[in-house]
Amino acid sequence: MARRLRSVDLDFVRTAPLRLVFAAEASAAPTVVYRALAEEVDGWPSWFTAVTAARSTGAGAGREIRLKGGTVFHETIVAKEPGERYAYRVDETNAPALQALLEEWRLAPTATGTRVQWTFAADGPAAFRYVLRLGRPALGRAFRDAVRNLDKRLAAASA
Repeated sequence: MARRLRSVDLDFVRTAPLRLVFAAEASAAPTVVYRALAEEVDGWPSWFTAVTAARSTGAGAGREIRLKGGTVFHETIVAKEPGERYAYRVDETNAPALQALLEEWRLAPTATGTRVQWTFAADGPAAFRYVLRLGRPALGRAFRDAVRNLDKRLAAASA
């Protein structure tokens, strides 16, 4: 059963009770990485293995994301800055205990490609936040694997 979450704005990425921040390098340029994140939403399952389905909604103003295990997120895009930042908040989900969630992807050029930084900003009961902190290493691995997979996909597409 889907539940409505608390609506948060972009500042939540700095003020959330739980902030998990991860970074990885991609060899593609920031504009190319951004396009895969923000404009090719339906391609997410091909590189982010936790995602089983992804589609844009509301003429690109939102997304519907389905994860392994059956979790569903209905999201609103809150920042689209080509080559720099892509962020969205979850408005509805069937995930228990989650009260608010905003994810931000920041991109920065490097000498060899792009530094990709992902911030997972969440709120929920103390026990929920504790469990997420315990899961930080697994979430970090999933993110790094996703960036590695995306980088391979982008390299193959440009070859």
